[in-house]
Amino acid sequence: MVLHITPYSSACLHFLDGLSWSLVFPCYWLLDRLLASCVATSLEKRQRSQDPCSFLTLCVLISAPLYLLLLLASLPFALLGFIIWAPLQAVRQPYLYTYRRLQGQAGPGGIGIGEWRPQGRSFCFCSANICLLPDSLARFNNLSDTHRRAREVGKRIRNGASRPQIKIYIDSPTNTSISAASFSSLATGFRRTSSLDHAPGHHDCPMHGEGAQPKSSTDCPLHTSGVQISISAPDPDPQEEEAETGNHRPGDQAGGDTSSMTASRESLARYHGGDSVVGISSNNTLSHVPRTSIFKRPGRKRRHGDETFDHEISAFFPANLDFLALQEVFDHGSTTRLRRQLHRYFPYVLSDVGRYGWKGCCSRFKFLNSGLMLASRYPILDARYECYPNGRGEDALAAKGALFAKVHVGTSHQEQRVVGYLTCTHLHAIEGDASVRCEQLDLLLRWGAEFRHSSSQPPEGEKVLEDLVAFDVILGDLNFDNCSSEDKLEQQHALFTQYKDPCRLGPGEDKPWALVMENEEGRKEYLVFPPSKSQCPASSQKGRKIPLKGNGRRIDYILYSDEGLQQDWKLEIEEFSFVTQLAGLTDHLSVAMRLAVSTGEEEP
Repeated sequence: MVLHITPYSSACLHFLDGLSWSLVFPCYWLLDRLLASCVATSLEKRQRSQDPCSFLTLCVLISAPLYLLLLLASLPFALLGFIIWAPLQAVRQPYLYTYRRLQGQAGPGGIGIGEWRPQGRSFCFCSANICLLPDSLARFNNLSDTHRRAREVGKRIRNGASRPQIKIYIDSPTNTSISAASFSSLATGFRRTSSLDHAPGHHDCPMHGEGAQPKSSTDCPLHTSGVQISISAPDPDPQEEEAETGNHRPGDQAGGDTSSMTASRESLARYHGGDSVVGISSNNTLSHVPRTSIFKRPGRKRRHGDETFDHEISAFFPANLDFLALQEVFDHGSTTRLRRQLHRYFPYVLSDVGRYGWKGCCSRFKFLNSGLMLASRYPILDARYECYPNGRGEDALAAKGALFAKVHVGTSHQEQRVVGYLTCTHLHAIEGDASVRCEQLDLLLRWGAEFRHSSSQPPEGEKVLEDLVAFDVILGDLNFDNCSSEDKLEQQHALFTQYKDPCRLGPGEDKPWALVMENEEGRKEYLVFPPSKSQCPASSQKGRKIPLKGNGRRIDYILYSDEGLQQDWKLEIEEFSFVTQLAGLTDHLSVAMRLAVSTGEEEP
């Protein structure tokens, strides 16, 4: 179980890789700029149409020939660099493991690692496709400024995850609950845990403070009859004076960045970048769509009907997020920027995952790696990457595959390690290639079983106690939905007999709350569309009042399995959410799930 902390095994190979990239990069950058100048986003088209002097159009006409001339001049150097770079990829490690040591931490131990509580724990998972392609390619998805988007994505994720967890439930016959997102202004300033049951004479109000003069319930907006407020803050954010190891420079500071809190508080609005502020000019603006018509607004639903867990549309990433799986982190510079931001909250990160060039099963030349990234608050014990060998068309140019990780989440009172298994993947994207995706799902199941078996074997000659498995979760962009008739083959795959989808009732039938987009224009801002107009069968849409035409697809999944757990251990979903905090920064809707692991024991 060796984790790769450098791309190459020797400093000489690392130097040659840097030298080759320095020769290739000018040509790569100029080609990217040249193609980007030919593909305009909707925002740029609107800006050019509103330019009375056609200054922006003139800049493009001047810059494009200049980029072309410089590109031709840089080609000889790029060719030399490519000759050095390509053979090196055969010995390059398949991923890079980095960790950031927390303040006051003697070694690389994790957050919250200690004795496993008898009653179990809960863990929060999130998956997001963030479309960090080279800028010229991202523009085909109506996105631009890849490096700036990467930095902003990292800021929003850690701001959402590091906020206190606030839940507000109202016992009312007309309104059963209120989402914590409605009280986003309370998300800052609390660094404690409290539960307010509002018994008579109880005046501990989070807005007025414990030492404040007692106020009547009418004076405090949170002291309402029948209201219960729960505030739970995460562990102190290790953002100051952290010693860093891995692939980062020691001089990088981890201080908090408050500039992105504004964007986090209003993640559904367009993020403007002005002359004096470095920001993202969002191409997927919602300014023309009435916000109340984009999503269903049933409020936070809690244990109603046959459902046993909360489900909601959240404007923030879940508080106390433990594991984050990302897809389409392709651009090298964006990977570095994103990783620096995530390391301010997640101590452990697997990045730069995949292969370049020719290697093993990846018979075709790979210009892009897998685009996968995995961040964890718990130590990563083992990891493995596998490349799908059957990619077709433009998808074959990227080393799409699966990243498997084993994490240490606790230690039992008998000194047994409690571990969890995570799988991050991104399947084939081209429409009509259902057989390709099914083959990849077969490989995913086989590779996962092999990884769990190999990582559970003790080192030769050593006798250790068997690990206790707490969870086995698959996260990623599967590129098919559970409703379109074109995806029927994938919907019936054996994957769904071994793993459970919280949003799914059966093949071709989602739960009523799973498809959340109401307004067609709003859906275009968040979800990709099915390849045809034949979506979910009518039987799965009982009680729906929205038309099916153009209904957004749910292709980002979090699946979990309760097989292989210890006897009497049980998994229970506490909440599932569709996260909109990255609105305008990507063309996917992030999903999150909080999973409770119950051991069947009682607290002594």
